[in-house]
Amino acid sequence: MEAAAILRVRHCGAAIFCRRAPPLCPACGRPLRGAGLRAAPHYQSTCCSLFSGVVYNYNEEGIHRDETGWEQCISVPLVQPDMFGLLQQWDYLLEEFSTGEEWLPHRYEEHDHNCYTYALAFINSVLTAQGKQQMSKSEFTEKFVIPQTKNASKYITLHQELTTKDFYIVPLPDQEKQC
Repeated sequence: MEAAAILRVRHCGAAIFCRRAPPLCPACGRPLRGAGLRAAPHYQSTCCSLFSGVVYNYNEEGIHRDETGWEQCISVPLVQPDMFGLLQQWDYLLEEFSTGEEWLPHRYEEHDHNCYTYALAFINSVLTAQGKQQMSKSEFTEKFVIPQTKNASKYITLHQELTTKDFYIVPLPDQEKQC
């Protein structure tokens, strides 16, 4: 069963997370109606929707192309929406890359030649084709993986808090406290 959406309301110097928009601010007790656009509820996304697609992955059995089974994964966006040309070629490039001998089952090694290596090697092949500099594992992790992991962790924390409470209140930094 899919979890209900999480709303964020900004009021009285706090971000208030809840499942339903409250009539009164749970932090100060004042009415939220008429509090302006900043206090309007904002939906937090529960997941990303993939209408059709295939997840390529690599393990000790070689390359796999899965259409299901990845519903609980964290999506790491790699291509900006304005890169239409690359988006159109992505599937072809990935299929071509995946046929290389480097990704045969016997070459798999749990620590040094794995699914992460596969993903990074593909990304670097695309960067090279675009005349851009390749990324190291640490650079890729810092730039793409860690931010998405942090977002997922925050969402999981909110979801867990809202299973036992009606509200979760987080003080905003000073520059965001205007109401």
